Amino acid sequence: MAIYHLSIKIISRGNGGKSAVAAAAYRAGAKFINEYNGQTYDYTNKPGVIHTEILLPDHAPREYADRSTLWNAVEKVEAAKNAQLARELEIAFPVELSMEQNIKLAREYLQENFVSKGMCVDLCIHDEDRGNPHAHVMLTLRPIEQDGTWGAKSKKEYILDENGEKIKLKSGEYKSRKVNTVDWNDQTKAEEWRAAWADITNRYLEKSNHAERIDHRSYERQGSDQVPTIHMGVAASQMEKKGIRTNRGNINRQAEITNNQMRQLRARIRKSKDWLYSVPIQDAPSMMDVMKRITDGRNLETRWQKIRNLKTQASVLMFIQSHNITDMAQLASTIETINENYKDLADKIKKAERRLDTLSQHITQYESRKTHRAVYNEYARIKDPKKCEAYYTKHSAEIEAFKGARDYLNAVMNGRTDPPPIKEWRKEQQSLTAAKHAACERYYALQDEVRSVEQLRKGAENIMREAAQERQPHRAQDVEL
Repeated sequence: MAIYHLSIKIISRGNGGKSAVAAAAYRAGAKFINEYNGQTYDYTNKPGVIHTEILLPDHAPREYADRSTLWNAVEKVEAAKNAQLARELEIAFPVELSMEQNIKLAREYLQENFVSKGMCVDLCIHDEDRGNPHAHVMLTLRPIEQDGTWGAKSKKEYILDENGEKIKLKSGEYKSRKVNTVDWNDQTKAEEWRAAWADITNRYLEKSNHAERIDHRSYERQGSDQVPTIHMGVAASQMEKKGIRTNRGNINRQAEITNNQMRQLRARIRKSKDWLYSVPIQDAPSMMDVMKRITDGRNLETRWQKIRNLKTQASVLMFIQSHNITDMAQLASTIETINENYKDLADKIKKAERRLDTLSQHITQYESRKTHRAVYNEYARIKDPKKCEAYYTKHSAEIEAFKGARDYLNAVMNGRTDPPPIKEWRKEQQSLTAAKHAACERYYALQDEVRSVEQLRKGAENIMREAAQERQPHRAQDVEL
């Protein structure tokens, strides 16, 4: 099934001393030397790298088509110790398309949205035949001038007074502000890029006669009562393929169960509503006749059938009495109320599920960072490049898990003081779980009410069908006469 996943992050030296050269080597499964710090990064044994290419604007130097040359040039021009080096996109491909189609899809998307705007693009596609084809895309952050040199990311603009004069500060400097030379960092860009990926992917799916579609918006923004699933990722997908249940897999399984239950109940409510509003009032049997039809116990042969029928009678009678239903018009009004209650409960459950999914990811990443911190700290203390590389080779899983968790939590905290509010997250998780269970209990009670409506509808249908059959012989006699 096609899913939507497109995440965006920044590769920065200020974020744990990250390197664009190291990132490019890892994603391409290559061996590069970082001329900025002299370190060698060798990932030539990395599995699953099936396609790599560099896409360049027309005015970029042709030597940048070499991956190592490109990212070493970026490292060289970014001299600051906390410099932002690259933007990275991680994109999931639709499994419905062939790899050849996905490569063409990625190429067209990147050309339209990034290369045409002046960015150099490094595309690496990974797939280990585990149902998780995806791309890692690195984008340059600094514009390239027409002569092939790197341009400035921003420029200083002096703020002028009402007379058009520069404003001098007490420090002797003139008041100014930083103005970006390109709009690549605008807040609207992320939404624009995410929407563009959904649009072009859906065009490819339609062109290939696939019914599946993706949407970059959350279910809440789409107005859907679906509980969202989450992106599995490579590690979780591999474990699930081996039959090992993962936290992410459990979240998706529970979401699918909830979605199926909601779809089924919504369909049952709609079916009952449609029938009630299609029955002419003059043809509708009385509620007393319907109850008699339900309680007459026709065609009951086994003891179990009779017991079940008695339970049905009791539940339907309680339903009628609790809602004070005396005729079909009141039953129609009751099903409208049930439908409104369904919408309210479905909304509460889906919101609770979404927030619980988010909290679960927050807490899981917090625990991962805590678990692997010691290994990463030891790795960061090693100064010798060869020893550092050997240690990384041995502990790459733990190091990458720590870095992934750290980056995730940094994005969640958004500049706020570390550590994350783990106690508050767990307290909220506990409170939301209790609230969701309470909503689910009311939801299950609503299912019982819908079942009672269906029994009443079934009884009325039987009465009306039998009445129609009784009239048929009289019509036949009229024709003969």
